[in-house]
Amino acid sequence: MLSIVIPAYNEEKRIGNTLERYGEFFRELKKQNRIGDFELLIVLNGCTDNTIDVVKKFRKQFQEIRYLNFERGGKGFALIEGFKDAIKRNSKLIGFVDADLASPPEAFYDLINKINGYSGIIASRGLKESRLKMSFMRKLTNRGFNFVVRAFLFLPFSDSQCGCKLFKREAVAEVINDLGITRWAFDVDLLYKLKKKRFKIKEVPTVWEDKKGSKLDLIRVPLLMFLSIVRLRILNSWFRGFIRFYDKLPEWIKVHHRLR
Repeated sequence: MLSIVIPAYNEEKRIGNTLERYGEFFRELKKQNRIGDFELLIVLNGCTDNTIDVVKKFRKQFQEIRYLNFERGGKGFALIEGFKDAIKRNSKLIGFVDADLASPPEAFYDLINKINGYSGIIASRGLKESRLKMSFMRKLTNRGFNFVVRAFLFLPFSDSQCGCKLFKREAVAEVINDLGITRWAFDVDLLYKLKKKRFKIKEVPTVWEDKKGSKLDLIRVPLLMFLSIVRLRILNSWFRGFIRFYDKLPEWIKVHHRLR
């Protein structure tokens, strides 16, 4: 079983296209015996729009769609709950993509084909072979964040944040209980924990397109991302006892619940 987890927060205008493209693409692959059973696991987190109605609509068309609906929000929380659900049902490959179709299904299938002897494989927008449609501001933010990740956590990847990743069940199961519910640094936390456990992760070029309708604030978010990495570094150091002082920083410096 292949589980593709899709976290969704107020995505009523964009998720329908994603479900249709992924559903049709992977159903055709299964028909051709190029993959086995698969599921699209949508994890709604704190939605206040009609995302759930869109998901229910497409579920009538694709029985491979399942969904979990939570009142609380956050990408990290959604992915952890999706991973736990997939592990519980013994999915052999567990991955995730963003709800906006920035990563087309062909890009995710490329991960399946290349995972081979690795425990995980991640799509990267930082490799020169990648084909991207990305704004200058997004490129600047990505490169800045990657510099911080390399400097603080020594991860060897050129892009830790691309929302297109795939892992083998045993790797996810090994670290799932150690992951923090982090909005901006979830991907980094996951990769860092896997690295500490000595799992082999491969980074490959990808196809990626910046989509309209993004709720990402490219002015405010870089600061929050930086603070998330600082907190993650403290938690994984001899100074973890000082985290309670960090968490008492004024709200104008950080949004506490988003960094946990």
